[in-house]
Amino acid sequence: MNDSLKIGLALGSGAARGWAHIGVINGLAAAGIKPDIVVGTSIGALVGAAYLSDKLSALEKQLFELTKLETARFFNIGFPFNGVVNKDKLHRFLTKYVADESVTIESLPARYASVATHLHTGQEIWNTEGKLLEAVWSSISLPGLFPAIKHHGRWLIDGGLVNPVPVSVCRALGADIVIAVNLNGDILGKHLHQNPPVTKNDQSGSLLGQRFGEFITNYTGNLFGDDKTPKEDVPDMFAAIAASVNITQDRITRSRMAGDPPDVVLQPRLSHIGLLEFYRAAEAIKAGAESVEKNLPEIQYILGNMAN
Repeated sequence: MNDSLKIGLALGSGAARGWAHIGVINGLAAAGIKPDIVVGTSIGALVGAAYLSDKLSALEKQLFELTKLETARFFNIGFPFNGVVNKDKLHRFLTKYVADESVTIESLPARYASVATHLHTGQEIWNTEGKLLEAVWSSISLPGLFPAIKHHGRWLIDGGLVNPVPVSVCRALGADIVIAVNLNGDILGKHLHQNPPVTKNDQSGSLLGQRFGEFITNYTGNLFGDDKTPKEDVPDMFAAIAASVNITQDRITRSRMAGDPPDVVLQPRLSHIGLLEFYRAAEAIKAGAESVEKNLPEIQYILGNMAN
């Protein structure tokens, strides 16, 4: 292969489904494919940062041990309501399993960028320099779950609102071939699935839902009067948020990739994993690895053709 040929890896947004990126990176590495440029949006920015700061193995190991109860403990409900994530707990997690505070984007072994959205203007922001963790924070600030982050004097929120699969950024940073990972390819229409029943002994499985449910009960009350619709037919607040995020990102992804198509699209099958089910990492990682295995002949063919 031509040594000057640059491979870009565009890691898309998708919350808990984003652990599939770990499987993709591992699968590519096993095939001897190493990206020269890594660009991530939201959870893709987080996994890409862990990869380039040499913490991906530690992150993967920790995720395999993550339970429903531990996932719930990353969230808290209270006022002022500026995001429900426990920032201190998440910060400790990021510094231990994604990147040290001192790591800068310029010091990484490959080019890196995260994508965020300017809260006031809607402008797409590319973080290509400065502290790596700040770049990650600004990209993962999903409205309703994370507060906006002030970075370089701008209030930033989740990059998935403007560029869910950042192919264009890979191209702009010099990629000749772009391998894109779209986490939302099979989710539209499947985001309002009913949660499985929880037994009395399985308190951890419902804790996160209970916390959110208690928030709605305690603080919204009967604001809109008596609802005669059967409860089983009414999506809860976070199911509605998840559905809205899925719909928005699916539409934007289709539009962006039609205008700037990648050379290879990997679409792990992840519709069974909910927006906040971060404890299902093993399933997501497996799906990511399988997507590489399935598409490896195409990837190798394209790499071979571009090199000649």
